[in-house]
Amino acid sequence: MAAEPSPKMFAATDKFAASSADAIILVARVLIGWLFLTFGWSKLVNPQGGIKYFASLGIPAPDFLVWLSMAGEMAIGITLILGIATRYASLFTVFYLIIATAIAHRYWQYPAAQQGAQYANFCKNLAIMGGALLLYITGAGRFSLDRWLRR
Repeated sequence: MAAEPSPKMFAATDKFAASSADAIILVARVLIGWLFLTFGWSKLVNPQGGIKYFASLGIPAPDFLVWLSMAGEMAIGITLILGIATRYASLFTVFYLIIATAIAHRYWQYPAAQQGAQYANFCKNLAIMGGALLLYITGAGRFSLDRWLRR
């Protein structure tokens, strides 16, 4: 799928976008993947912190679900960074974020002093969903294991 050109009055960067698309897709994958990898890693090295946080949200079986969450975050991070099964990983990312946002970032339920931070996290998750959906459309790009496996 080729990217559509911009209207002529906004087309000054179209050539650069077209010539650097694979590198930009790599950067996008790494940036989104790194976020998930670091959050998953933090749950791996400090599961008690995650368990306490999950318990504070009223999540049932937080001692089990923290491991499930860690595994999901690590999987998202690794697959996006490496560019393997990227479209599946992108859809899983959106699904994961819908659940995480619905559980942890209901900013309207927080005290007024905490609503701003929770709203920022809510919006951050929406933005990451948008990035994941774009990766679903573009695929992993040239610099990926997906491309290597297609050969």
